[in-house]
Order: sequence, then C-alpha cells, then structure tokens
Amino acid sequence: MTLPFSSIAERYRFIQEDIQEKALKCGRRPEEISLIAVTKTQPLSAIQEAYEAGCRQFGENRLQEALMKMPQLPTDSQWHLIGTLQSNKVNKALDAPFCLIHSVDSLELAQKINQVAQKFNKVVAVLLQVNTSLEASKHGLTAEQWQASLSSLVQFASLRIEGLMTIAPFTEDEKAVRACFRQLYQLRENWKEKMREPQIFRHLSMGMSHDYGIAIQEGATLVRIGTAIFGSRI
Repeated sequence: MTLPFSSIAERYRFIQEDIQEKALKCGRRPEEISLIAVTKTQPLSAIQEAYEAGCRQFGENRLQEALMKMPQLPTDSQWHLIGTLQSNKVNKALDAPFCLIHSVDSLELAQKINQVAQKFNKVVAVLLQVNTSLEASKHGLTAEQWQASLSSLVQFASLRIEGLMTIAPFTEDEKAVRACFRQLYQLRENWKEKMREPQIFRHLSMGMSHDYGIAIQEGATLVRIGTAIFGSRI
C-alpha cells in the first residue's frame, strides 16, 4: 500500500482516519479498533515521529530490537511483541514491559510463559496465534490443534488469554484473505465460553498494510501496520 504523503506523521494520521471511516462504513465503532505501528528495522527517529503524531502503540517482531528501543521512547508508549518468541527468550520477554504478546504459537510456549510468569509473580497478557491459512511458512497451530489444547490452556493461571492472532496469505485473492479473518472471528466466538475469563477473550489481531480493510470488515480489534506508515523496511 503506497500513500501519497511524504511524512510518517501524515501517513499515520491518514491510516487512523481511514480505520475510523472503514469501521463506520461496516457498522462498527472506531474505538473498538487499535492501530499498532510496526517498527521492525525502523530507526528511533521514525518511531519518534509517529509518537509525536499521536501514536502510542508500537509492535516489534524481534525481541532484541524491542529491548533496545523501549528505553529510548517515552514511558507512555505501549509495546506489543508480534513476532516469533523462542522458548529460550521467554525470561527476557517477560522482564520487558510488553503490554501484549501476540505470537503464542504453541501449547509448549504457552506453558513456558506460564511457568516463567509464576516465577516473576505476574500475569502475562497473550494472544494465541492460529495458522488459518495452513501455509507451512506461517507459525501458529491450526484451529484443530488449538481446539485440542484448550482444556490445558485454561489451567495456566498466569496467562491472561485476551484473544487470537493470525496472518493471512499475501495475495490479491480477497476471498482467501477474508476466509482467514472470518475463521479467526468464528474461533473467538466458539472458544470464548471455554476460556477461564471469557469477558477478556475479545481481541482479534489481524490485518496489515495491504489487507487491514478486509480485517476491519471481519472484526479485527488490533491491526498491525508498518509499511503504510513508515515506508519500506530499512
């Protein structure tokens, strides 16, 4: 997605307004949808410009990169870990001020986060990553695999499971993209009452620069947008 604006601030504000318009057009409340600016490989100057334009929610794919950037941004910034989290880095991730980990892609990782969270005496907010496209290149369990794990997941008292995350295929086939997002919405509805805290199991993290419009139509509450705000990765 290429926007006719030269500055990060202009692009950020345009995306925010576009999200609001798209939400209203499909009968949703704009305040239900949060824009997460994806800052992978972006310099601090670019992130600071987005902050000054009003952005407060940032998403990082790489833990080490996030740990370097976090102390250098204002303290009211909210950080989301949206990339793959390796089990051997869970301690570092939980010691950092992430407000939400989107990428819990296996029961084993959920269990590891729960164990470390207990050690830190904290409760960690997470999303379960579902491979709705069934692409081998995508992380996350299939819907059937997560379904079989739900009874174990709800026993993890130090996990605050707030919803689901997915990545649709990068394709011009709108039907394929929409099917992935629609499935995630249906899974949330189907699994809500099976969760320990159904009232907080509400988030759908789905939609990026090229497909966030479809994601909003299908119920996204968190859209992860990088290129449309910052331009191509450095």
